[in-house]
Amino acid sequence: MRLFEEDSTKNWLPKDGEIHLFGEIFNTVEADAYFKRLFQEVAWKNDEAIIFGKHIITKRKVAWYADIPLDYTYSNLKREALQWNSLLLELKKKVENYTNESYNSCLMNLYHDGNEGVSWHSDDEKELKKNGSIASLSFGATRKFAFKHNETKEKIVFELKNGELLEMKGETQNFWKHSILTSKKITKPRISLTFRQMNI
Repeated sequence: MRLFEEDSTKNWLPKDGEIHLFGEIFNTVEADAYFKRLFQEVAWKNDEAIIFGKHIITKRKVAWYADIPLDYTYSNLKREALQWNSLLLELKKKVENYTNESYNSCLMNLYHDGNEGVSWHSDDEKELKKNGSIASLSFGATRKFAFKHNETKEKIVFELKNGELLEMKGETQNFWKHSILTSKKITKPRISLTFRQMNI
């Protein structure tokens, strides 16, 4: 376990952005309990996308929460945010204490196993605060979170563990794409919470 081990001041990107690791901010018992509650208390639904004009419904499930019913458009579809519940507000406060940032929204993903992932993309939608902070909190199975530079194609891969917090900020979204890599070896689910700063 790496509880509180990471130096959160270290930038893990060699250039063109910032990634900070905070390690596992919850112990295993706490993280497992949060996973169970998130699985039960979040209004999950299958994600959707329009790719090359085709409407796709994914096995991966998502949920979108915010301070107000914000619209967020990605993958060519608009989503309207739900109001925070007490569990998400509790986790938001914890993340804000670590990152020294404030977040007004959270996009969540539920991956049932390693066959479900997210392809290469940048979180650069116009609704997001430019060069703002995005904090990714993981529960459940360890998954590989990969980054690839747009020009050099250099790759950096992190293994995000149960209860671990990672922050992206600065110019990261302008120069790097990221992905949750798939793996047939992973049979357990993962929940990720990406706390965001939306333009209001």
